[in-house]
Amino acid sequence: MIGICRDCFQLGEMQRRCFGCGSPRIVCHPELLDLSIAHMDCDAFYASVEKRDRPDLRDRPVIVGGGVRGVVTTCCYIARISGVRSAMPMFKALKACPQAVVIKPDFLKYRTESKRIMGMMRNLTPLVQPLSLDEAWLDLSGTARLHGASPALTLMKLQAQIEAEIGITVSIGLAANKFLAKIASDLDKPRGFSVIGHGEARTFLASKPVGILPGVGPAMVRNLESGGFSTVGDIAKAEEKTLAKRFGQNGLRLYRLAQGQDHRPVDPHQVRKSISAETTFNIDLKSYTDLEDQLSGLAEKVGRLARGANLAGRVVTLKLRGDDFKILTRQRALPVPTQTGKTILAMGRDLLATELTAGHPGRAFRLIGIGISELVDAQTVEDDFFNGDERRSLAGERTVDALRARFGATALTSGRALGRKARPLD
Repeated sequence: MIGICRDCFQLGEMQRRCFGCGSPRIVCHPELLDLSIAHMDCDAFYASVEKRDRPDLRDRPVIVGGGVRGVVTTCCYIARISGVRSAMPMFKALKACPQAVVIKPDFLKYRTESKRIMGMMRNLTPLVQPLSLDEAWLDLSGTARLHGASPALTLMKLQAQIEAEIGITVSIGLAANKFLAKIASDLDKPRGFSVIGHGEARTFLASKPVGILPGVGPAMVRNLESGGFSTVGDIAKAEEKTLAKRFGQNGLRLYRLAQGQDHRPVDPHQVRKSISAETTFNIDLKSYTDLEDQLSGLAEKVGRLARGANLAGRVVTLKLRGDDFKILTRQRALPVPTQTGKTILAMGRDLLATELTAGHPGRAFRLIGIGISELVDAQTVEDDFFNGDERRSLAGERTVDALRARFGATALTSGRALGRKARPLD
């Protein structure tokens, strides 16, 4: 079968090892030279960057995350062997892996490395669609003549370049579409390169749980299972009319995915879906005043991020995690989209007050977050989009943005923020 060596990049008939250098790191697949949609995922990105910068941690379990009361942002593969997982409460992670080294996240450093990696991808194709700092889809259709190599070989060289120049490893999935490529990138982590072709897609997916399908969360899994659809194969074998009747348009979408079909293009201009910020407390909070204090800074941050991206949101979402670790969210739609911290905070306050009085009076919370969604481009709206108090608030917040950009983030501090620093939490 035709294969490519991931070490010396030889192309030809391969068995178990490369005929050129003898490496076992070969990729063989009947469709290897025909596929051009890829998903690239950095392996344990934040932890890998920290290990790169601290070689003494190379063979030690590393957790990147908050303090004792926080959660795991990510962890290295050594820590995962002990059962540590992303989003796990820190106390559980340290119980599972007490010898782990915990490092506070440095998002400025991670964003810098992400830009370098994304830049390498865009040198190969303009069709790069980031999903987050550490993963993206690429479409290399029509690039073979430009690079003098098939997309598969080009991607293997990119993988080696990132490892050599950035000092971290990535895993790549090559497939017929975005859905299959993302699944493929998870098959052989870390430092993997996996392929799912057209011909094998339906057979490959048949035994997988329905939760593997994009957009199928826990609630949808329960809904599907209650209807007798526990595997992707169950959906693939169903009648389209049956799925449409029970699940509407989403049922038709799931049917196509179950067949291995995904016609979404790799879109480098896809609009961001939400902007949010959250914080985990060192001690549980239950009073409205303490929670509102935390909410204030988060709303200000969300507004600043929205203005920086020239976006405004139609829906404000409040997020709370209780002392039982269960997450609840509450939303409110706005009459017009916003990008001001003032309006975001006002909506967040109302949602918080309702939750503490009618929803869960007396309950303690360990995390609070605020965000906006249903985003629109703030530059494409009518002149009266922001009017009255909103216009004045926007002008004031933009002035603060400009001063902070010129003199530093701490150039201006609100009285509320100073109060938060001065007043200890009970």
